Amino acid sequence: MPRSEHDVLIVGGGVAGLTLALHAAGHRRVTLVRPASDDQSASRWAQGGIAAVLSPQDDFDAHVADTLVAGAGLCDERAVRFTVEQGPAAIEWLLSLGVPFTRDPDPASPYPFHLTREGGHGARRIIHAEDATGRAVLDTLMANALAHPAITIRNDLTAIGLLADTLGQCRGARCLSERGEPTELLAADTILATGGASGLYRHTTSPNPASGEGMLMAAELGAEVMNLEFQQFHPTCLYDPEGTPFLISEAVRGEGGHLLNAQGERFMPALDPRAELAPRDIVARAIDAEMQRTGAPHVWLDVRHLGEAAIRHHFPTIHAHCLGRGMDIAQQPIPVVPAAHYSCGGVATDLDGASTVPRLYAIGEAACTGLHGANRMASNSLLECLVFARSCASRLAEVPPPLPAPLEEWQPGRRHVDLDQVRHWRRAMRDIMSYRVAIVRRDEGLENAASELRALSAEVEEAVNHAAPSAPLASLWHAMRLARLTVMAARARRESRGLHFNPDCPEPAPNPQPSRLHITDIE
Repeated sequence: MPRSEHDVLIVGGGVAGLTLALHAAGHRRVTLVRPASDDQSASRWAQGGIAAVLSPQDDFDAHVADTLVAGAGLCDERAVRFTVEQGPAAIEWLLSLGVPFTRDPDPASPYPFHLTREGGHGARRIIHAEDATGRAVLDTLMANALAHPAITIRNDLTAIGLLADTLGQCRGARCLSERGEPTELLAADTILATGGASGLYRHTTSPNPASGEGMLMAAELGAEVMNLEFQQFHPTCLYDPEGTPFLISEAVRGEGGHLLNAQGERFMPALDPRAELAPRDIVARAIDAEMQRTGAPHVWLDVRHLGEAAIRHHFPTIHAHCLGRGMDIAQQPIPVVPAAHYSCGGVATDLDGASTVPRLYAIGEAACTGLHGANRMASNSLLECLVFARSCASRLAEVPPPLPAPLEEWQPGRRHVDLDQVRHWRRAMRDIMSYRVAIVRRDEGLENAASELRALSAEVEEAVNHAAPSAPLASLWHAMRLARLTVMAARARRESRGLHFNPDCPEPAPNPQPSRLHITDIE
């Protein structure tokens, strides 16, 4: 099998991976494995913006307090404060690279860039590039990475597993070429920036969602995973059964959009004093309950009262996209439904992104830093990507070379697995997760999910044990086991908290703890 040696290996090329690459390249040579599908990663579809304390009328304590409230008692306050306090410097760095954030048209504004407000925030602190912030940031980072002499981007490879040596250290990644040929990239340090696990569900806010592949790759090496049961469903995804997923940014509600039921009535003010700006878990459950009550396939998000000029100014991407699907949001409300959006759990890491496996790091949505707790507050995700990529790069500048040790052996099978069969298994897994482990979970449904996934997993495992390597099969096998760990975590949490709501145990526990699992815990 072909093998090459590298210094710093980053798997994943969204905002977290590219930010790390640009910072680490000041001290070490970087190889970034970024398959073409990363162009449609969650980073690119982030519309709302980046939360940071930028206005002189805002302060760190307020941002910390808002995050802790949204996290429903399960945040690590040390991680929250660390993230919030590093935010302004991270934004200044993006500005220095030329990210085209939207300027405030008011010359008397205390901050030169427009700051919007989203759910859970007590102040305007979301800096944005119109309503396409992820795309603007990602394009700027990519342009800088392509021009950097110490960064090599491999967009012809897909990682399917990690390499371990006999000392238990991570030593790189096993990849497949575009033609399915295996190759090994040995590395002194390996960083996963592979995204979350919303692809475990049938309906998502991204056209090409990750399914937790990186999380499970880390778990295979013995890394601890944490808080997998807290899967965030974004309240407002465009309802269009025949079209591709499209997120309707929370900033639409931040600027005054109203949620309406099938009768055209607002329902959020009666449920929460924050109304449409309540945290996402509350809004998503309210929409789900309203749909169940009325039998409607969606609710409505109405911005007509803002006026066409304001809509076109604040939401040009959303306006144009909906117009392309035959909906003029200046003249009619937008049909919306909740959809799987963000994984608050992932590979357990410290404040430098280090996992429990030596020489293996995780950043961005693949990691669980303790920032989000039981529910991520809006626009803290890109902030986390930036802050922890920068802190991880500082750690990498200081770590000594790894001790030499032989690699563990790998013997792949040779049998071909039909791609249609792989698709069938993936659809079955997503259906189980969507029906049993979504916005509202019950004991019986979780028990059935565990049983159904166990049987499905046995079928897939039989194929994997004898199959020749393939990216679709590897992705499915990672996703299948992560789904089972997610169900385990959900069954073990005997309370309702944040994104985990179980009517069979509706009250929050007095002393909540993060869930921590290893791959050996799979039943």
